[in-house]
Amino acid sequence: MIRRIISCIPNTITLMNLLSGCAAVIFAFSHTVQFGPFSGQEWAYIMIGAAAVFDFLDGASARALRAYSALGKELDSLSDLVSFGVAPAMLVLNVMLGHSAHPWLCYAALFIPAMGALRLAKFNVDTTQSTVFRGLPIPANAIFWIGMCGWVERYGYPGTGLIVVLIVLVSLAMVCDMRMFSLKFKNFDWRENFPRYVIILAAILFVVCYGVSGLAWTIVLYMLLSMLTRRRQA
Repeated sequence: MIRRIISCIPNTITLMNLLSGCAAVIFAFSHTVQFGPFSGQEWAYIMIGAAAVFDFLDGASARALRAYSALGKELDSLSDLVSFGVAPAMLVLNVMLGHSAHPWLCYAALFIPAMGALRLAKFNVDTTQSTVFRGLPIPANAIFWIGMCGWVERYGYPGTGLIVVLIVLVSLAMVCDMRMFSLKFKNFDWRENFPRYVIILAAILFVVCYGVSGLAWTIVLYMLLSMLTRRRQA
């Protein structure tokens, strides 16, 4: 009985990831409405951030408790699709609808979860993606779009055409074969984790200087560092 309860802990945390993503979707459709101290858009950021924390904790708990399961792997992907694919897409869609003179173009945001689903499916059948990913990880995709929506809020709407181009490029980045290093730490060795420490420091500096919009620049830097790392290894 105790072992069965322990084995349910990682999946329960994964479901918290899923529920956080669902909450983010709800807030995305009321992104201009004030809910207590934060707007719906800010709550969507918080819920996607909470989903990312739960996404980290479910894997950590599974390793610590030795509670791996095929069910947990599939549940994790389904939750990630909602939290890091559907939720940021709905946020982008509603931000675009609030500014664009061409509403039909705004539905290009649906390309984000479509490519996110394909990216997760490819990840599930590829056993080589442990320390090195092929394509932009879907949580990084969500972080980029939080930053982009923050950019719109802080600096103004850059135009529907530009955002549609970004949607296509970032979504395709998830399913391309570009090798990208994992952001997960196996140890804290400085030399082995140098690119990861650079990303963390850059994220802090970008957010301090540019607010939430700095997260988008963090993901751009992550992609550039991955390309440089790949060239050095080649």
